[in-house]
Amino acid sequence: MKIALLGYGKMGKVIERIALERGHEIVLRKSSSNTYSGLEHADVAIDFSVPDAALANITQCLSTGIPIVSGTTGWLDDYPKMVSLCNEKNGSFIYGSNFSLGVNLFFELNDYLARMMSKFDQYRISVEEIHHTQKLDKPSGTAISLANAIINHTQYNEWSIENPTQEELFIDVKRIDSVPGTHSIAYASDVDTIEIKHTAHNREGFALGSIIAAEWILGKKGVFSMRDVLELTTDNR
Repeated sequence: MKIALLGYGKMGKVIERIALERGHEIVLRKSSSNTYSGLEHADVAIDFSVPDAALANITQCLSTGIPIVSGTTGWLDDYPKMVSLCNEKNGSFIYGSNFSLGVNLFFELNDYLARMMSKFDQYRISVEEIHHTQKLDKPSGTAISLANAIINHTQYNEWSIENPTQEELFIDVKRIDSVPGTHSIAYASDVDTIEIKHTAHNREGFALGSIIAAEWILGKKGVFSMRDVLELTTDNR
C-alpha cells in the first residue's frame, strides 16, 4: 500500500516507521513547507497535521479521489462540509478523534456506563484529560467524543472547560510535558465515586490504529469511523 503522510511531525514519523514495518511505502511526506506533489501516486492518505491544515488536506484528497484517514482534531465545525464533499465525490473518508484501539474500546465502555448511570441523578459527572504541552486544541477531540456520548444519555446539554452550570458537563483540561494522553470519567456522589480511565503510554497506539484504518478503507466508498473499522456494531452496545 502506498501512503501519503499529510503532516510529518512526531506523529507522522511514528506512523511512517510502523507503516514501513508492515510492508507499506511512503510516497509523500507533507509538511507546511512542501506541496501535494506525489499524492497522485498514493493508495491512501493519513492526515495528522494541525487544525488549520486538515481541512485543505481532506479537501484535496476527496477532490482527487484519494481515500483519506484523518486524526487531526480542532477543525470539526467543518466536518459536515467534508461529509458532503465525500458524498458528492463518491469518496472514502474516515475521521477519528482517536485511532488508538484501546481508546475506541474505552469509547464503548464510556457509552455503556453513561447509559447505565443515567437513572442515578445523585452522581455528578466530570471528564479529565491530560496531554503534552504541544497539543494545540483544548479540550482534546477524544475528551469531546467522551463528553458528547455522556451528554447523549444524561441530563447534561453541553460541556464546558470552566465554571460549568448544573446543565453543563465539566471537562478538566491539563497540559503536562511528555504526556501522550490520559482520559478519565468520574461519577461522584456524596457516598462514593465510580471512575473509568484510559492512559496512553506512547504514540504507537494512535499510529497503528490509523494504519489499520487506512488498510481497511481501501476499496470502500463512504464516510466511516473507527467503529466500522473495528466492527463495533450498534448491536454490541
